[in-house]
Amino acid sequence: QVHFVESGGGLVQAGGSLRLSCTVSGDTVSFNVIGWYRQAPGKQREFVAKINIWNVTKYAESVEGRFTISSDRPKSTVWLQMNNLNVEDTAVYYCHTFIYGIDGQGTLVTVSA
Repeated sequence: QVHFVESGGGLVQAGGSLRLSCTVSGDTVSFNVIGWYRQAPGKQREFVAKINIWNVTKYAESVEGRFTISSDRPKSTVWLQMNNLNVEDTAVYYCHTFIYGIDGQGTLVTVSA
């Protein structure tokens, strides 16, 4: 069973930054490809970023150049550094294991104008 501990969400003004953190336990394989999805109010869930066991990263076009994903594999922790946030980034952000297709509980990011 995979267990997630997410943190780092909150309220920030447009142009500001936040850093999300997710620590995964219970199954080390689940961390082989790890990342984030998000869901904004009234919108479909969308992919944000992911990183694999070789530290190859992939980003959604909407966050490319503003968000950076990184990980510490011995600690099974992944971070999402979010810079230059805008109101369209407001969403619940879910840590996600692409190996099993499972989400964490989510952390709310709210960007005010």
